[in-house]
Amino acid sequence: METTTFRSSTAANSSRNAQRQNPFDDVLQHTRNKILIVAGSSQQRRALAQIFRGLALETAEAADTLEALALATAYGVSLVILDLHSDGYSAINLCQTLKGARGTQLLPVFIIAENGSVEDEIRAIEAGADAFFATPLHPQILRARVQASLRHKALVDSLDDSESALLSLAQSVEGRDGELGQHCQRLALMVSMMGRALGLRGQDIVTLQRAAYLHDIGKVSIPDDILFKAGPLAPDEWEIMKSHAEKGERICSGMRSLTPVLPIIRHHHEKWNGSGYPDCLKGEEIPLLARILQLADIYDALTTSRCYKKAFTAEQAKETMQEEARKGWRDPKLTEQFTELIPVFSTAAIPDLACLSLHALGSSLQGTAKNAGEEQLKIPGLYNTPINLN
Repeated sequence: METTTFRSSTAANSSRNAQRQNPFDDVLQHTRNKILIVAGSSQQRRALAQIFRGLALETAEAADTLEALALATAYGVSLVILDLHSDGYSAINLCQTLKGARGTQLLPVFIIAENGSVEDEIRAIEAGADAFFATPLHPQILRARVQASLRHKALVDSLDDSESALLSLAQSVEGRDGELGQHCQRLALMVSMMGRALGLRGQDIVTLQRAAYLHDIGKVSIPDDILFKAGPLAPDEWEIMKSHAEKGERICSGMRSLTPVLPIIRHHHEKWNGSGYPDCLKGEEIPLLARILQLADIYDALTTSRCYKKAFTAEQAKETMQEEARKGWRDPKLTEQFTELIPVFSTAAIPDLACLSLHALGSSLQGTAKNAGEEQLKIPGLYNTPINLN
């Protein structure tokens, strides 16, 4: 065994921390991240460790997969980088073992293969690997993927069992309606980008992401004949439908960690002129985060096909939202700022995360700007310099 001691590779200081661009770094800052590098060649291990110099994490090296298995289960490893051709226990079997064990099933595993083939990548993915890289490696891409994985793992780890159960329940609400597709993922993406554009602190963006999954959790109590009714709701049915906001708040109210999310769940159907529900709040009485989530929710509803309507185009949705703002239903300034981002919302690729809703919380910011053909966004009059979304 070459080494089992974790060593710090951070060169970060308070000045650098103050300049962090990604809002999820606030979560990472309080998480002790340890990367395990597994490769038979000491030269390869050193080269991989060198890639992570300057990041706020610790690295350890293992010469073979048996040593790696011991380290991964005993030292609270946050991520494993595994050479496909490592000595000892099969690298593919090691990945399967880690992904099959309850204590390490959410542990990110990256597999690297020298001149890797398509067949190698298929084997790695089928074994549960979170990423596959063929040499020669691109250091910046590997660093970025590692940081993204550590961010969403930190968020997953911050959720206790009860919160995880609530998120699963919220996912089941979405699952009741096949037309919703990846509604929660899309909302998490949009509110994250809007929060970044507004300069919100990292914890507020995390709150918005959780609200993207939990805002309609109260609909578990709404009967299907009302929830999926194709025609207009009768007055008594509408009252039942409106109750989902208060019921959702009650469902989540027993969890201290979700306290910041409760006002979003309760108030995301309020209207700027006071004609919304459940409390008829008016103007800035409506919490800012609830107003942000509301706009994303409306945009997604407009641009998604439903049993009673066709999907609007992005331009049609923009015009509808602007008209609702003129009617006094929406915050006019926030609506203007939100619609400035629609070109990116309408072209950003949403990852197919299926039931991995917890992972979506930490990964929804990744790759959005480049997929939209934009490396930077700027909302006129909102800030003086562009915000880099990467």
